[in-house]
Amino acid sequence: MAGNSQAVRKWWKEAVVYQVYPASFNDTNGDGRGDVNGITAKLDYLQALGADVIWVSPIYDSPQADMGYDISNYRDIYPPYGTLDDVDRLVQELHKRDMKLVMDLVVNHTSEQHPWFLESRSSLSNPKRDWYIWKKPVYDADGKPHPPNNWGQILGEGHPAWIFDDATQEYYLAVFTPQQPDLNWENPDVRAEVHEILRFWLDRGVSGFRMDVINLISKDQAFPDGDVLIPGARYQPGTKHFANGPRLHEFLQALKREVLDCYGGVMTVGEMPFVLDEEEILKIVHHEQGFLNMIFNFELVEIDAQRGDVPGDFRMSVGPWSVADLRRAVTRWQRLMIDNGGWNSVYCENHDQPRSASHFCDDSDEYREYSSKLLCLMQATLCGTLFVYQGEELGMRNVPLEWGAEEYKDIESVNYWNKINEMYPGSEAKLLEARKAMRAKARDNSRTPMQWDASPNAGFCPPGVQPWMRVNDDYQTVNAAVQTAAGSPSVYHFWQKILALRKKHPEVFVYGGYELVDESNADVFSYVRTADAGEKWFAVLNFTGKDAKWALPEGVAGKLQWVAGNYFSDECDVVPEVSNRGLELRPWEGLLGRAI
Repeated sequence: MAGNSQAVRKWWKEAVVYQVYPASFNDTNGDGRGDVNGITAKLDYLQALGADVIWVSPIYDSPQADMGYDISNYRDIYPPYGTLDDVDRLVQELHKRDMKLVMDLVVNHTSEQHPWFLESRSSLSNPKRDWYIWKKPVYDADGKPHPPNNWGQILGEGHPAWIFDDATQEYYLAVFTPQQPDLNWENPDVRAEVHEILRFWLDRGVSGFRMDVINLISKDQAFPDGDVLIPGARYQPGTKHFANGPRLHEFLQALKREVLDCYGGVMTVGEMPFVLDEEEILKIVHHEQGFLNMIFNFELVEIDAQRGDVPGDFRMSVGPWSVADLRRAVTRWQRLMIDNGGWNSVYCENHDQPRSASHFCDDSDEYREYSSKLLCLMQATLCGTLFVYQGEELGMRNVPLEWGAEEYKDIESVNYWNKINEMYPGSEAKLLEARKAMRAKARDNSRTPMQWDASPNAGFCPPGVQPWMRVNDDYQTVNAAVQTAAGSPSVYHFWQKILALRKKHPEVFVYGGYELVDESNADVFSYVRTADAGEKWFAVLNFTGKDAKWALPEGVAGKLQWVAGNYFSDECDVVPEVSNRGLELRPWEGLLGRAI
């Protein structure tokens, strides 16, 4: 599939997207949860950072079984977050600043409390019965009902993805949790209603959508058993049969043609887990024939994931990885999109991932800032639309290991902890191992309240109010007030500087070429970004906690001007030229240089 998307300039390619997790961002009404008005109150902070687009995780009305990804009303707001008027005001204030709003669209499933599902489960003959996926049981010799296949839940491995309904004596499909029944996209009425939901929000001034697990909307209608990937487990991953199903392209094409194209310039990014097939992905994001602007892929953020014997281990696992693995993952997606007319999303953090300094580097007091700046330098110099998650610009880190399991609120963490206790009752060693895994990989790590200042509750909510989730213990030293202070060589100011540099040189960092440098180096990931005019910028990144050496490309020695580095002060724009002997890098050091 040919085509050069690099030559096609679009606003959403050059934008810096800042993700807000509303429950944890800023509480203005004193109930311990963030709210829409809390986002509006911090727009000047976000604009000063360099954000152009705010992507807000779901704020729709919801029972909050999965923190808003279980929606009970797509046309109203969860009351603790505010009202539709508050959202309208947020859009107006964003537009005043030449900024935009992207909403999280969750249409693979709804809440079990959505009126559609309440009708659907009320009787076999209800008109909305086939708005969801219902199947008759398979009965054993004793007359006991069993699910129609062996698919397991995504957020509760070890449990079936089919939930038995006593009233109608059938199973409904819920691949994430029992509280999130899957919609039946085979039904044209469902598709038409989803189209109307998009129009509702586009008409209110929303500029785009992040589409949650959008590649799961088409399932293999034979509903076959999943392959046995977890030996001995009763329920297996069924992703082969419900990810990138046979009608996915048809459904996305209709969404694009009948809704998105009618508004013009709408930004779309699809979350697409369980797919690494390059040809399939290019069909989705090709700049001429594709259906979405870009997708989130998971190869980089799952670099250390490995499946173990315990259900849930894949998501919580912490396996070994090397700089070569990181180089390979990043380069694969850079080259794939640049060479084939697609477009990348660039990210290391979001609401489903641990904090990046803890995940990829060293979040100790000694190296947290260097690590956070290193990751900033990498992300902001790669080709693709850049996504920054709240608190990433401060170098926020994972929760302390000392926290007990009761501090973890996410349904996936709760299911995982319960499963470990069920499998290894009374085993302190296994429980400690599980807590280490949760401290490393649980989604809760990125969901702790935003750390605004050193006051009680980190300024997230008023003193004396119980926040919905515990604030990270390091808030007195890691917070926005300290980092935004004038003259501070902070992670925030580093992000601010590098984002400004990216925006000043879009022909290089957004649309430019990408080539590896010193690609056999076991410790250093380095590459050059180029522009058609001959401009060359070198990123040199030591992804180890030890000193490392980097060999200069032939003909470059003495001709590199180092413009930024995570060991520099913010006031230092240029450092001495590198010598012919190469470059000595300190632990987690990153440098950005321009060929002169």
